[in-house]
Amino acid sequence: RIPCVLGKGGVKTAKREGDGATPRGPLRALRLYRRPDRPMVPALIPVRATTRTLGWCDDTRSPHYNQPVALPFDKSHEKLWRDDHLYDLVIDTDYNRRPAIKGRGSAIFIHLARPSYLPTEGCIAFKRRDLVRLIAMIDRHTRIHVR
Repeated sequence: RIPCVLGKGGVKTAKREGDGATPRGPLRALRLYRRPDRPMVPALIPVRATTRTLGWCDDTRSPHYNQPVALPFDKSHEKLWRDDHLYDLVIDTDYNRRPAIKGRGSAIFIHLARPSYLPTEGCIAFKRRDLVRLIAMIDRHTRIHVR
């Protein structure tokens, strides 16, 4: 068990896009996105560099819903290159994937917590030292249980 911050909407089994909730249940880590201009961390999951043109579609009307997209992108999306350090290290999870059900929630990541440790928009956030520790322990078969 590692202390973390969850979504401001609590933990929900019936997650919906924009509800601010963290989905209940097991999540599997698919890959680690990391800013190449930040310190490297050892990982047992595949690693991909974050770029200024990497985004994540959260638009339920798009065929790219809950998938990485190249920026600029004309539908609603999140930028994965952020100046506030929250996405310096981002674990992409398997939540609502293969296939993505539109409206069920997108971009459920595991990332760095705000310095004030405020709740997220639905993601799971850790202090840097704890996230680095977690990254070194998980592989693609690890299940992370949200309760």
